[in-house]
Amino acid sequence: MGSIDKRDSTPQLLNRIRMRQIALLLAVEECTTLRAAAEQMGLTQPAATKMLRELEDALGQPLFERAGRRLHLNPAGERVLDYFRGIRGSMEALNRELAELTFGSAGRLAIGSIMAASPGRLTEALLQLKARFPLLAIEIAVDTSDRLMPQLHEGVLEVVIGRHAGGGSGEYEFRSVDDEALAIVAGCGHPLAQARRVEFAALLDYPWIVQPAGSPAREVVERVFREHHQPMPRGLIETGSILTTMNLAGRSQMLGVIPATVAQRNAEHGLVAVIDYTLGHKLPSYGSLVRRDRPLSAPARHFLELFHTWAEA
Repeated sequence: MGSIDKRDSTPQLLNRIRMRQIALLLAVEECTTLRAAAEQMGLTQPAATKMLRELEDALGQPLFERAGRRLHLNPAGERVLDYFRGIRGSMEALNRELAELTFGSAGRLAIGSIMAASPGRLTEALLQLKARFPLLAIEIAVDTSDRLMPQLHEGVLEVVIGRHAGGGSGEYEFRSVDDEALAIVAGCGHPLAQARRVEFAALLDYPWIVQPAGSPAREVVERVFREHHQPMPRGLIETGSILTTMNLAGRSQMLGVIPATVAQRNAEHGLVAVIDYTLGHKLPSYGSLVRRDRPLSAPARHFLELFHTWAEA
């Protein structure tokens, strides 16, 4: 077998790949056929075919399985397309920043965050950032980490406050802040609302609202049930919405599981009651996540400085 050439071929790759080729591959994904992608870009089909072959030649391997007139991305093609989506996101972010500079705007910052960070750290950092940059436009998307990370990858979000699942670890810079405890909540009139030191067996008498299967919070709940040698309750309501969980729990006999910081804050306002039972496990640490290969805007740099300074105070 021949040895692998370990010399850095990135400069040669940059010289050979053209933005037009990147745009064509993205158009093929969007339009599903090469003919439609070529029409969208104002190319003839032979010209588009030649362009894709030149791209494959530059990358050193085929990107498609060809079946008649249709093209199907192979594993290498899927990975290349994933990187090209990131390039498109970077270009969109650059275009927005340049437009804002042209029109004298103070800029725009798009942040994604898990709910646990909202009541304290995120809110305080945003208030300080807004005081420093009154005209800065800020967009905040609140969701679970697994839904926010694709938006960070594609450039829709510049910063995510969430958990790092470990995939693509080389692509992201992660600065840890804190782990996340969970709490069981119920309506203020629930039979367990005023009880002290609730036993696990008492929880089995009520229906549950939990996050969807596969989410970190759901895994914590399932682990607790396994440790007590009990199956998960039947008739679960599954939702990733903390607001929906609290609304359902507040108007029923159901028990919900939400971040402890959110639960405590809403309990102080009488919206839910926190059940006196400790789940015993926490979610993995959360913190800030940014792309390593994408320069941060000035607002993003200031936000991260404020967020981590407040978190360490």
